[in-house]
Amino acid sequence: METLLLDAKNKGATETAANILKNGGLVAIPTETVYGLAANAFDASACANIFKAKGRPGDNPLIVHICNMEMLSEIVSEVPEKAKLLAEKFWPGPLTMIMKKSENIPDVTSANLPSVAVRFPAHPVAKEIIEKAGLPLAAPSANLSGSPSPTTFEHCVHDLMGRVDGIIDGGACEVGVESTIISFVGEKPVLLRPGYVTLEQLRETIGEVEVSHAVLEKLEEGEKVLSPGMKYKHYAPKAQVTLIKASSEDYVKYVNEHSGEGVFALCFDEEAEKLSVSTVCYGSEFSDAQQAEHIFEALRRIDESGAERVYAHSPKVSGIGLAVYNRLIRAAGFDVIEL
Repeated sequence: METLLLDAKNKGATETAANILKNGGLVAIPTETVYGLAANAFDASACANIFKAKGRPGDNPLIVHICNMEMLSEIVSEVPEKAKLLAEKFWPGPLTMIMKKSENIPDVTSANLPSVAVRFPAHPVAKEIIEKAGLPLAAPSANLSGSPSPTTFEHCVHDLMGRVDGIIDGGACEVGVESTIISFVGEKPVLLRPGYVTLEQLRETIGEVEVSHAVLEKLEEGEKVLSPGMKYKHYAPKAQVTLIKASSEDYVKYVNEHSGEGVFALCFDEEAEKLSVSTVCYGSEFSDAQQAEHIFEALRRIDESGAERVYAHSPKVSGIGLAVYNRLIRAAGFDVIEL
């Protein structure tokens, strides 16, 4: 397949992307979280092609993106009051809400679930493309399934060139990790995937929010995937990753004692000079927002380096750090050492 490369700064680029999407094609588009591989959310055939292009399992539902609140009524059958409160505070923004779907959403889009995940992105290019297409867009991350999510145009080109109809360059993503996902289909709101909108912020806004066990643990055998990002091995580089939960001093000591050929450290900026192995830094120990912004880029750099074994220093498990930790335990396939 020929892939059209577009630059959002050029006149007509978003119009071209919108026309491809209206005609059933696939376009990788920028959002504030990560780049998404977009298709018409109402077109079952187009959404099925997302799964093919990514090599994505069919039981992993897609997030539907909107550019105004009027679109929401076409996608969901009802909007709970607490979801309205969150929309008022965090939309447009990096928050996805799962609600009961309308009849307009094909089963392939929702992975045969009675619910649908919806987000109103804040990125101006994403909003413009949705607006010009006049359609809600289903868009998981624009990468090959299982690999680190794309936060730049170049990442999308690397993974999807020749697999999709278009890729539009909208610059680097500011947030760097996928959206927070909260479900409203049960008796209580449940956090299914942590992100830039934190658990603490959700609870401040709507009160009690449960946390799915899948945020920090493997899914049980045969357990249904209720949202993206719940798969056992996900966001992973080719190297074997082990997550180390330890103080900076103990982490450095452990890694230096386990140095060798092909061994790398995925560490904080402040630790690089203390380590005797090759390092890839993913931000300051004191800035979880910075860690979120750079984590996927760092995982891709590890792939480029040819690393075979990676010891990753765990972030804190609160605030935005919970989102970074959630991605890293999946990148490590839940191989965690606590010192």
